[in-house]
Amino acid sequence: MDLNTLIDKIAGDLGDKKKWREYRARAARMPAPYRDATLALERYLLNVGGVGRSDVLVAMVSDLADLFEQAAADGTPIRSVVGDDPVEFAEDFVRNYAEGQWMNKERARLTQLSWHEAR
Repeated sequence: MDLNTLIDKIAGDLGDKKKWREYRARAARMPAPYRDATLALERYLLNVGGVGRSDVLVAMVSDLADLFEQAAADGTPIRSVVGDDPVEFAEDFVRNYAEGQWMNKERARLTQLSWHEAR
């Protein structure tokens, strides 16, 4: 095992950590209502989204930041972005990142099991 692989196993992917910090800095620079919406959705997605892969998680929140940065730049109201139901918006949003959801990984693992009838 090379040194970089060992470091990644111990400390996690340092590139993803850097991207996470960049995302958080972007969110912090947004105007208050867009920042608040981004951070509220981030919290929901982290707690409920079930994304277990750091690369997918970082891509997801980066895309979220892109969406709200553009909305802020265009002056698009937050309700025009998320609609009437922010939970529905978040659930639809996270579906785009299904490959990183631990639930899908576990579903695949369960369906791949060899099922044997007990005799």
